[in-house]
Amino acid sequence: MKPVTVSIAVPQTPEQVYDFLDVMAHHERFTNHYLSDWHCSGPARGVGSRAAVTAALGGRKTDVVIEVVEAEAPRRIVERNVSAAGRRVAHGTYDVEAPRTGGARVSFTYSWVRAPLSDRLLAPVVRTTMRRANRTVMRRLAAELARHTSATGT
Repeated sequence: MKPVTVSIAVPQTPEQVYDFLDVMAHHERFTNHYLSDWHCSGPARGVGSRAAVTAALGGRKTDVVIEVVEAEAPRRIVERNVSAAGRRVAHGTYDVEAPRTGGARVSFTYSWVRAPLSDRLLAPVVRTTMRRANRTVMRRLAAELARHTSATGT
C-alpha cells in the first residue's frame, strides 16, 4: 500500500518540536482522538521508548504496540507499529524541517510494511481514513506544542 503523508507548519523551532515528540507519553495528548488506553514502557524518550494503545478507526478497534526504532535529533523519529495480531506492521515517521521563513515544518508519514488482506482490499478507504485521522493529529500537535512551549518557557 502507498504511504500516507500529512504535514503542518508550526512557529516552534525544530529543536523544540523534536524535544516534544521525542517523549512518547506526549503523543497521547495529540492522538487520543483515536488512540486510547495508553501504557508507556521502556525509556521515556528515544530509541526503545514504547506504548501499547488501542486504535479505533473506521468503526474497528485494534491493539497497537508503538516503538521508537530510530531517532535523529532534531530531524527525524521513526516508530514501528505492530497491530492486528502481527498481521499489520507499519512505520510512522516524523520528519522535522527548518524552513527559511522560521519555525518548523512537521511531516508524518505512515507506511505499511505488511497489511492484512482486508486493508489491502480496501486500500483507498484505509488510506483516506488514515490521512483524515493524521491531519487531525497534526492540528492537535500544533496546539499541544503551543501549550507546551508556553508552559515550559522553551
